[in-house]
Amino acid sequence: MRFQFQSDPGQFSYKPALFTDAIKILVSVNFGIFLLQTIASSEGLFFPLFGLVPKLVWSEFMLWQPFTYLFFHGGIWHVLINMFVLWMFGSELERLWGKSHFLKFYFVTGIGAGLITMLFGLNSMTPIVGASGAVYGVLLAYGFTYPNRTIYLYGIIPIKSLWFVIGIGIIAFMSSFDDISQISHLTHLAGMFIGYLMLKRPIRLNSLWFSIRKKTMEYKIQQEEKKISQQQEIERNIDRILDKINREGFESLTDEEHTRLYKGSESLSRIKKKD
Repeated sequence: MRFQFQSDPGQFSYKPALFTDAIKILVSVNFGIFLLQTIASSEGLFFPLFGLVPKLVWSEFMLWQPFTYLFFHGGIWHVLINMFVLWMFGSELERLWGKSHFLKFYFVTGIGAGLITMLFGLNSMTPIVGASGAVYGVLLAYGFTYPNRTIYLYGIIPIKSLWFVIGIGIIAFMSSFDDISQISHLTHLAGMFIGYLMLKRPIRLNSLWFSIRKKTMEYKIQQEEKKISQQQEIERNIDRILDKINREGFESLTDEEHTRLYKGSESLSRIKKKD
């Protein structure tokens, strides 16, 4: 993110504690994982396994990725800014909502943002990492809950929190059309969208999980049907060529039929080995 955020201490009617319970847990876990990730220097292993890789979630059944991607970050500034914004805007929401409700909101917006990102890039093999989807959901909730709070951009420019949230929402929307940037602006926008839905109509986790499993099973069934259809087509082609061999001999085959017979037999062999 390209902003620095400050909230005017004079807006608070009391002096808040430095860290609330849920924020303390989330910040500690995120920094702990980032430390281990940095020490291991194995982003090439961790990101494809625990980041959000849309194609792997559907094809390899890696259902943990829409959850685990929230805890991995692409660099020190990535995790620092996400955790700073989470602490700054999430602390007061947790005091208002309570620990359990805040954690539910955080994870539903984060997981929901991941799922929406996945639906718009089913064949993508690029890992998406970071808590930004959930953080943007928290930002939206803060703006809607405390619309008249003053936020200072870069510690200088005052702006009402509601207008700030609307502004970054517009920026995320416009930036989502940019294929060059390495930042997943779609995930940011999706986090805000899920956050808005949760504020207007709370989402039940059981229903969300059921929907995920339902869509996943439907996709796997479609893939199986497609594979069976391809296998049957290959078998029909091979049968037609074999019938010709029986009638006219092997020498009657054209070069194209030789190639189709060879490739078809090879494909069937691979399919049977996988089965």
